[in-house]
Amino acid sequence: MVKDLLTPDYIFESSWEVCNKVGGIYTVLSTRANTLQQAMSDHIIFIGPDCWHEKICPYFEQDDKLFAEWREHALESGLEMKIGRWKIPGTPIAILVDFQKYFSEKDEIYGRLWELYQVDSLHAYGDYDEASMFSYAAGLVVESFYLFFLNESTRVVYHANEWMTGLGLLYIKHRLPQIGTVFTTHATSIGRSIAGNNKPLYDYLFAYNGDQMAGELNMQSKHSIEKQTAKNVDCFTTVSEITARECLELLDKPVDVVLPNGFENNFVPKGAEFTKKRRLARKRLIDVANALMGTDLDDQTLIISTSGRYEFRNKGVDVYIEAMNRLLRDKDLQKPVLAFIEVPGWVGEPRKDLIERLNSGKKFDTPLEVPLVTHWLHNMSHDNVLSMLKYLDMWNRHDDKVKLIFMPCYLTGEDGVLNMGYYDIVLGNDLCIYPSYYEPWGYTPLEAVAFKVPCITTDLAGFGQWANQENGGRSEIIDGVKVIHRTDYNYSEVADAIKDTVAEFSSFDAKQVNKARSNADKLSKKALWSQFITYYYQAYDIALRKAEERMK
Repeated sequence: MVKDLLTPDYIFESSWEVCNKVGGIYTVLSTRANTLQQAMSDHIIFIGPDCWHEKICPYFEQDDKLFAEWREHALESGLEMKIGRWKIPGTPIAILVDFQKYFSEKDEIYGRLWELYQVDSLHAYGDYDEASMFSYAAGLVVESFYLFFLNESTRVVYHANEWMTGLGLLYIKHRLPQIGTVFTTHATSIGRSIAGNNKPLYDYLFAYNGDQMAGELNMQSKHSIEKQTAKNVDCFTTVSEITARECLELLDKPVDVVLPNGFENNFVPKGAEFTKKRRLARKRLIDVANALMGTDLDDQTLIISTSGRYEFRNKGVDVYIEAMNRLLRDKDLQKPVLAFIEVPGWVGEPRKDLIERLNSGKKFDTPLEVPLVTHWLHNMSHDNVLSMLKYLDMWNRHDDKVKLIFMPCYLTGEDGVLNMGYYDIVLGNDLCIYPSYYEPWGYTPLEAVAFKVPCITTDLAGFGQWANQENGGRSEIIDGVKVIHRTDYNYSEVADAIKDTVAEFSSFDAKQVNKARSNADKLSKKALWSQFITYYYQAYDIALRKAEERMK
């Protein structure tokens, strides 16, 4: 713990992604948990949704002995939950709460929320209701635990992540004002929506009115809960300076602390094991490519990839494809390039013809039909990636110097074709490319550099801005991360910069490659949670001081 700061005796942290692997917030929480667990020893308690009901949750281990007496007491008052441990490093306590029963009280809950905090839930639809009922249930869990075990001499922080947990935070603020509250928006709902709807976000940020845009984009309720939570919380936080500016303009509230996303590298293999895993990953990727395209690529091939959520523009998948298309005709390219798009789409099934070829162990000199994709999709004719490849006439022809393959599945190790997990695959890359347009932080480039893979990103990603800052200016590929300047309108220049960087990297000798890989590794170590956790202690201090002030 940090001297001179008020530190909590208990932290309750709620998120839709506790024991529920949906996106990047799962990575934030699950990698940070160990650092807090070591400091607080079971006084950090995570609260997530019970989405599993009768099924077994693969990320959670139930322990009926934990808080057994309280659980019985809570059950008597109608609060149903599973208590156990999150199966991550540090194995912190996790509570999964059943929220289904609260749907019948939804209108009454929303009514109180309007009366107390002017949150507009009239326009609610879809995931707003589900998230809100979970959030309300999470608030009830904390209230019940506090009244059963704790008192006003206990310093308690309630930390809520994203708009989905805002209702619970406001409930706690109203019912237990002695608890210090922290709210983290990892990306504003309205900012993501503006960017996702192909509107220019950054040049016009100063001119956008968040409330007006919420109405235009049918986001009133999500925006309202997010804005009112930000306004009423004790400590409002986000993950990067770029999103802090967004919060100020769109939510009309400056953040109190920026909490950059750290990382744990305890699962990155070391020494001989790393070398072996890298060799296996490269072999598997090349084998799949050769079987799909009827080529004879070898280990001298430059393997590159992009990955993340299927947000075609926001994650820069479009500009990545454009850059690969331009690279096809680049005279400075020194090696054949095998480029992957590892983004889960509406996947149908793994290709049986591809699996048969892989299982045969033979070499083939003719491509399979549609030699662009490893798994069939439900919507082959309406998929953004395949449509752009078709538009650009990119078919992985035999003489093409750049081959591009779409892997539209989650890389869990059980996809049917690659059958290796994402972390077992990423270290096989020579370069990773994440040219995001909208990226509050950016875990994918941080994961890449942790596996010693140099990467390309942009200064519209929080991670890209941080890398520039750490490298004292414009970070280049030899520094481990190439940060490209990106704006609302310089798509073509970004595509050229990616193309030029890949061509430059292809001409590196072994010494230069090793230097770039070493610098990537060094940079990743500056982003470990042991470095970044101090920002959290600042947030807890602010929240606890405001709570103490309230109770005087």
